[in-house]
Formats: sequence, structure tokens, C-alpha cells
Amino acid sequence: MSKEHFTIVKAFKTFVWPRRNIIFVGLVLIIISRLASLVLPWASKYLVDDVIANKDFDLMQNLLLGVAGAILIQAITSFLLTRILSVEAQHLISELRTKVQKKILSLPVSYFDNNKSGALVSRIMTDVEGVRNLVGTGLVQLVGGTLTAIISLILLIRISAVMTFYVLVPIAIFAFVALKAFGYIRPIFRKRGEINADVTGRLTETLNGVRVIKGFNAEAQENKTFEEGVEKLFENVKKSLTSTALITSSSTFLLGLASAGIMGIGGYLIIQGDMTFGDFLSFTLYLGFMIAPIVQMSNIGSQLTEAFAGLDRTEEIMNLEAEDDSAERTIELNGIEGNMKFEHISFGYDNGKEVLHDISFDAPAGSVTALVGTSGSGKSTIAGLAATFLNPTEGVVSMDGIDLSKVTLSSYRKNLGVVLQDEFLFEGTIRENILFPKPNATENEIRSAVKAAYVNEFTDRFKDGLNTLIGERGVKLSGGQRQRISIARALLANPKIVILDEATSNLDTESEVLIQKSLEDLVKDRTTFVIAHRLSTIRQADQILVIEDGKIAERGTHDELIEKEGRYFELFTYQSRI
Repeated sequence: MSKEHFTIVKAFKTFVWPRRNIIFVGLVLIIISRLASLVLPWASKYLVDDVIANKDFDLMQNLLLGVAGAILIQAITSFLLTRILSVEAQHLISELRTKVQKKILSLPVSYFDNNKSGALVSRIMTDVEGVRNLVGTGLVQLVGGTLTAIISLILLIRISAVMTFYVLVPIAIFAFVALKAFGYIRPIFRKRGEINADVTGRLTETLNGVRVIKGFNAEAQENKTFEEGVEKLFENVKKSLTSTALITSSSTFLLGLASAGIMGIGGYLIIQGDMTFGDFLSFTLYLGFMIAPIVQMSNIGSQLTEAFAGLDRTEEIMNLEAEDDSAERTIELNGIEGNMKFEHISFGYDNGKEVLHDISFDAPAGSVTALVGTSGSGKSTIAGLAATFLNPTEGVVSMDGIDLSKVTLSSYRKNLGVVLQDEFLFEGTIRENILFPKPNATENEIRSAVKAAYVNEFTDRFKDGLNTLIGERGVKLSGGQRQRISIARALLANPKIVILDEATSNLDTESEVLIQKSLEDLVKDRTTFVIAHRLSTIRQADQILVIEDGKIAERGTHDELIEKEGRYFELFTYQSRI
């Protein structure tokens, strides 16, 4: 995974330049605001040297009106800045979150096998938040602060070059310390994102697996794991706080020295008659206006550093290749017969271990191919290849004679229906879950799917029927009920290719009978792959492939394989005795 840093130039081109009009308005507003803020120190000189010395009440009235007007301008520009830039920053965050979520969903299944869902949630929701400091008021305030500091510096030099030079020495030292500190902080912020994702990921797993945790009385163990993660996060935050505290303390010390020196130099110049009280008051106020933005810049610098650390991690995601990005995937399937062919297929995961070795078979349109064998033999890998969740290392998987590695995934998968062993249901109603593959389905289509999957057998007993809320992952339903909903969902999709992964493995006998009936409707005239541990459920399959150690050990119909008295016969007779 790329570890390149998100550069200032890239950030400018990606986020700032496309919003140049809004940011330009922000810059105009900040310039007006900063210029208005300089009215007070300017008026102070005349208040001391002219109004008080000459008891000029007319001039005092004009000065007060000028200061009040300047304060009003500052208040209005401050409101407009927040309203325009902060809202735009939040809009950008929303856009980025959508973009990152879309990118993550486009990644291959193997990516999700290797990353926690909670960690990915953190990548989508948290990492992009820092951009508000680029497009929001942060960047504009940085520019405005720089402008104020420059104008104040010019005015300070005009009042007293000696005092100004004395002040610039500690400020230069402070700037050097701050730059070094920000360089040190950025990797810490980057690491914080990773730790935060890990902690969030584990917490999500803990909440999803609460029944297992309570069932094994493992609360203390989970508490300890979470506590360790939070402690790591704390240690990381402590490091960054140490750096920011160093910046703050050095600014306090160095600027304090400057203030003490100015008191001495200013006092000496006033005694000598080279400076008026008004000039000295003006100098100290202008100095505040020069120093305040510099201190503010250190805070904004910290925010920008955090923003870039988050963008580094976001960029990692955006640079990953989507599963449908291959230049070879150019063929659009407009309709399929359903003739699937595996030709000399070998497959290995990233760790280099090959799990399938030279697999070849035909699955004609409308046929049922059953995959049986011990756990880890390669059955689910074959199903994953048929679903295009995986790509073969060697060989060709074809549909109607077309190599699936050259077909756009969306055009193939719209013909695909999947019923998994761990049937996944979304929080919401039964109706919403069935409608998932086809949100615009008619009431008649829903009713047909519900009836064919025997969902109405239990929803008729519910007060709200199909509008019954089922809880997270369908926790309020039994295994058989969840399975029937997932079959109804597949029926509504009306696919040409069906993959059933252990669809009846967790069910009681009554549920299994009903589901067997609903599956008969689902597989009718569809090319079907069935992975089954219960061999009694696949007697009617057109072909049974016995997979052992990634190879096809036997193939044939149920009767043919029983007659052969080989590996299938052993498995079947063993299960029959149980």
C-alpha cells in the first residue's frame, strides 16, 4: 500500500483550486476583517497624543465612531466567513465520505477479508474530516493572519525599527521550533488514525458478537482488549500533546522575553524623548496584532498537519485498484444462457498457498452442480470464482464461451443470485430486505417471491407482517426464517446463476423441508452451484463434484457415485449413520 504523503501542492489542486471562487470571497472578507482590526491601535495613538493632551472631545467622538464601525465590520465579516466557508468545508467532507465509501465498495472481496469493518468505518467517517481546515476558515485565517502580521510589521518598523528588530529575533526562533514540531507531529497523527481504526474495528466486532462474549463469560477479556487499544490511543495523543505544549510554551517564553525587552527599550526611548506615549501604546497594540496571528498560525498549522495525516490515509484507499478497474474488463453481457465452464483452473491466495489445482468441469445452463468435500477442500473457492468474487491464478472461467475475466462485473453480477450459509440481513423490515436486489419490484413480484420461499408461513403470524422490524442482522428471527427471507430475496432478483452456500446447514428438520421446497423454485431453469454438508439435500443434482485438497476427486450423479463406492460413498454412509 502506498505510503506517499499528501503534498501541499496536491491538496491545493484537489481541494482549494476547484473552490477558488468561494475561497476568494473568504479572502476578501478576512482582509476586510483584518484591516478593520487595525483601526483600534491606530486610534489609540491619537487618543493618547491628541485627544487627552488637547482635551479634544470632537476628535474623541470621531475616533469612537470609527472604532465602533470597525468592530461592527469585524463581526459581520466573521459571521459571513463561518457561514460561507465552514458550510462549504462540511459539504466537501460529505462529498469525500461518499467518494471513499464508493471506492471501498468497489474493492475486491479479498480486501474485506483482510480488514475489519469497524476500521473501514473509521476510514470513511474520520480520516476525511481534516479537510475542513483546508477549505474552511483555517486556511483563510492563515492567509489573513499572515497579511495582518505583515501590515503590523511595516507599521511597527515605522514607529521604531530598533524595537521591531529586537522582537523579530525570538519570533524567528519560535517559527523554527514550530516547523520542527509539525514535522514530528504528522507521523503521530497518521499513526493515530490507524490506532483509532483498530480500536473502532474491535469495538464494532465486540458489539456484534455480544452473545458469544456473554455466552463464554468473556466480558473481562474483551474489556481488557479494548482497554489496551484505548491506552495505545492515549499514548499517541500524549505524544502529540507534548509537541503542541512545546510550541505553546516556547511561544509564551520567547514572546514574553520580547515584551520585557520592549518595556525596557520603550521606556528608555520615551525618557530620551525619542518616542511619545501614544507611539508606545500603538507599538504594543500593533505588536499584539502581529504576534496573535503567529500564535494562531501555530494552532492552524497543527490542524493542517492533522488534516494531511488523514488525507495520507484516504489517499491510500483511493489509490487501490477497484476490482472492475482492469483494462481487460471491456465486454458487456446483455443477456446470458447460463453455460459456465471451468477450464484448468488453479487458484492461490495472497500468501502464495495454492488451494485449487487444475480444476475443469462444465455447468450447462439450467443444471445443478453440487460441491461436496471436507472443510477447507476448496468448495467455497470454486463458488467464489463462479460469483467473480475471486479471479483464477491460472485457467479460464467462461460464461457462454466468454472469458469472465474480460467481462464487466456489473453486467455479469446482475444475473447472479447468492444465498449464503451466514445469511446477512440488514436492519429494517422483512419487506426492505426482500426488496434489496430490486427496490422497484411490484407488489405481485414481492408476493410471488414471499410465497415461493414460504416467508408468508411465518409473517402471517406477525402483527406487522412483512413490515415487521427484524433488528440488526435479523437478530429477532430464527435461522430458518432468516434463510427463507434470503431465498425470497434471491427469487425476487430472478437471476440466471444461483450460488447456494450451505443454505440448509443450520436448520431444524421442519425448516429444512420448507426451504428445500423453496429452493426447488429458486434453482428451476437456473445454473446453480450448491455447497452442502448435508448430502441428503443434493440427491437430485445433475452433477456432484467431490473436492479433496483442491482437486476433483470424483464426479457424477448421486446414484453413480454411490455405486462407485468411493469417497462420496464414504461421506454419504457416514452421515446416514449419524
